[in-house]
Parts: sequence; C-alpha cells; structure tokens
Amino acid sequence: MNRAETLERLRSQRFDLLVVGAGIIGSRIAYEAAREGAQVALVDAGDFGAATSSASSKLIHGGLRYLEMGDLKLVREAHLERRALLDRVAPHLVRPLPFVVPVYRGGPHRASAIAAGLFLYSALSGFRRSRGRLIAADRAPDWVPPVRTSGMRWAGFYMDAQTHDSRLVLATVTGAARAGAAVLNHSPVVALEALDGRLAAAEVAAPEGAISVRADHFINAAGPWVDAVRRLEDPAAAPIARLSKGVHLTLEPLGPPWAAALTVMLSGGRVSFAVPWEGMLLLGTTDTDYEGDPGAVSVTEADVAEVLDEASIGLPPEVIARDRIRYRFAGLRALPLTGGASSAAPREEVMRVGPLGMVSVAGGKLTTHRRIATKVLWRLDRFRSVRFGDEPLPGGGPPPARPASIEPDVWEHLVHLYGSEAPDVVARDGLERVHPGGPDVWAQAAHAVASEWALTVDDVVRRRTTLEIRGLATPEVRREIARRCNLAPP
Repeated sequence: MNRAETLERLRSQRFDLLVVGAGIIGSRIAYEAAREGAQVALVDAGDFGAATSSASSKLIHGGLRYLEMGDLKLVREAHLERRALLDRVAPHLVRPLPFVVPVYRGGPHRASAIAAGLFLYSALSGFRRSRGRLIAADRAPDWVPPVRTSGMRWAGFYMDAQTHDSRLVLATVTGAARAGAAVLNHSPVVALEALDGRLAAAEVAAPEGAISVRADHFINAAGPWVDAVRRLEDPAAAPIARLSKGVHLTLEPLGPPWAAALTVMLSGGRVSFAVPWEGMLLLGTTDTDYEGDPGAVSVTEADVAEVLDEASIGLPPEVIARDRIRYRFAGLRALPLTGGASSAAPREEVMRVGPLGMVSVAGGKLTTHRRIATKVLWRLDRFRSVRFGDEPLPGGGPPPARPASIEPDVWEHLVHLYGSEAPDVVARDGLERVHPGGPDVWAQAAHAVASEWALTVDDVVRRRTTLEIRGLATPEVRREIARRCNLAPP
C-alpha cells in the first residue's frame, strides 16, 4: 500500500493491535502479530529504525562480556538467536565474523581467564561454527594486520556475526507489511484516548494531518522515548528505563583487508570493538549515562577522543587518525533502572503494563529481538499463542546470479542489502554509482522511495544505502537524490 492508502486505512479501520515505535523490537512485534492474522498498525515518530536500532555496534553476538556479569542465560539465548539469524532468518544481512582478543601484559584479564571464558562461551553456543581458543601473539596479525603486538602475550579467537542493523529493521517492517500490517513512519503518537477504563485510540500527528487510530490493544516499544509514551497513558508514571549513550565512528580503512574484528578488553567489564563493516572500519562504543531529550543526542569531541583512545590500546595511531573519520553517530540504550555504572546494568528487557492496559517494553539486545517481541506479545491474552518461527525475512531466499552487466562489487553489495530481492532493485532505472567511491547505485534511491517508505534524503543516505557511513553523502549527492526522487531539498 502507498502512504495515502495507509493513512486512509489507519483513519477508517479498527485494529487489533497498535505498536508505537518501529525499531527492531517494535517492528518484530508487528511482524509476529500480523503473521498470526491480527489487524496490526505500526507507527514511528521518525523513520523506521532511525534511533537506537540503527546506532548499534552492528553485531549479532552472544555477548562475551556478559559472562563476566554472570548472565549465562542471556548468552545462551543470544547464541541460539545468532544461529537462527545466520542460517535461516536473514542470511543475507547477518554474516559470520571472527574476533581476535589481544591479551596484553598488565591488561585487565589474564590469558587463563580469557581461555576459560572462551571455552564457556563456545560451550554455550554448542560449539557451533568454531571453538574459542587462545592463539599465539604472532598469529594475531594474520587476522587483524595492524594489531599492536608489543606487550601481547596471547590472543583469544572466537566467532560471532555482524549485520546491517538499519536494513534488518527494514526487512522486518517489510515482512510485517506483507503480512498485512499498516506501517507509517514520521508520524508521532501525541495523545492516547481511553474508553471504559481501557485505551481505545491514539492521536497520530502525521505530516499530512492528525489522525485517530483505534485499536483494542496497545504496545509501547518506543525505545528511549518509552517513558514519554507511558506518560501519555499515565502522567504520574514513574520511569522504568535509564538511558546510556553509545558512540561509534566509521573510518576509512588503511592497509590490507582484515579477516577478523578486534575486541579489546577494558577495565570495568567494558570492551572496545574495531570491526570491518560495509567497507569501513567501525570503532566503538562508549557507555555513559544520558539525561535530556533523546532526540538531541549527539557526538561530542570528548566522545570521539574516548573512542579513539580506547581503540589505541590495540591499534596504531595511523590506523585510527582523526582525519580518517568519515562518520560519527550516537545512540541511546534504554536500560532497566539500576544503581551503579550504566555499563554494569542488565541488558535484559523490562516490561510494564499500564493502568489502561498498554504494554511497554524497554531494553534488550538486537540479537535477541525475536524472543523479546514474543514475550511482549504474551502479555496480551489475544497473543498468548504466538510462537516465533525461523521463516526467512524478505530477501532471505537463495542468492540470485549476477547479471553480466553489473559490476561484481555492486552486485555483491546489492545482494548483501536486498538478498534474493536484489533483482527487484536492478529492475529499476539507474545502475550507475551514486558516488564513485562506493557501490551504492541510483536504483537504490528510487527503490527506497517507491518500496521502502523513504520520505527524506536522510532516510535514503543513512538507512537504506551506505552513503552516509562511507562519508559519501556530500551536499551534491544529497541535492541530486532530492531532485531525482522528488524529495524535499536537504
């Protein structure tokens, strides 16, 4: 359905379920409910996945550091989900990735502790794909060529996976829409209406005009805005979440390709990642308490200095030089309310049912989003029978063969982002590159507007292509996207 048809449906129909917030958890909730035959509406104040769900470390992982926190159940669940996402649900978007953990003299962990942790980590995964182990220090550069070897005693080696988080959200939203959900972005919920002691409708401030969406059940998956939405139901609602800011940088890579990512253990139970991702080097992350407007979160110079300083433990200065930075982004984790440092806060989700029946969810991990979505739905009698399956998301079918007319790197890029549906993109006009420095082509911009709900230039360059993260979304590129796609000038 196009946007006008969706707006008309939202105005005229009564839904079984309205989901507020279309990040990875909210979109999966809508997907599972729609597949059960429910009439579902999914709305988001911004773009789909525009906040936390596109500002992650891009990892689908068991969470090695959660072993130190004693959260074995979370690690085991995450391993099971990683396997399902890799093998069946989204094999085009989730790909295996080896990790190297240097063990330096005087570091926060001894080699024996790392070895024991990797063995337990592998055991919790069922020893699937690879058994974690120690490797000799002189083997580490075989996997991460520029890694610092001075003072390195040993290195840990294990397997996890990475994803393109924005595209994973879009695939899930697409799946929900194909199952019958009405999906709408850039349309905040600004008020909730009750009838006979239960929520009955939500006022949605769409750019085209306010609409009232009627529903029998309401789920609040608004991420950093979870408590703001809860206060629409109950102005006196006490917070259920604390916010933690995580900052990442993408840098132009230097030197030979990496065969693995780098995990550097930090004091206090934190880790620093350096990950080859989408042709760039991704560094992060920070973990600091955040107060204030979630929409105003930004990357400060102090944040940049912290990320680079922590990365310098394992990498030489020329690899992480400031002039190599191409993009910087900040996201907010919604964590359960606890005392102490945010880095030590549990990563499991927290749920509350409000006085008018709305179910709210905060926290959780990208990796376990399917399990979280199901547990949220189980809070409503209407959805107690929901059981998530391993059906592929759109694009999760067999990869198609490359047309002879398309360059190999462009085709590999398209198959990664769109999977088995890459031919649908190729069928559009515009197979020339948007920018000579990257593999994105103009057909992707057209596809984003026609089939992926993109309404702004930012929607196209940040979440539907890789232009922004590669530092290629120049003013000229942005203006040309606006012109070709009939979008508002940037």
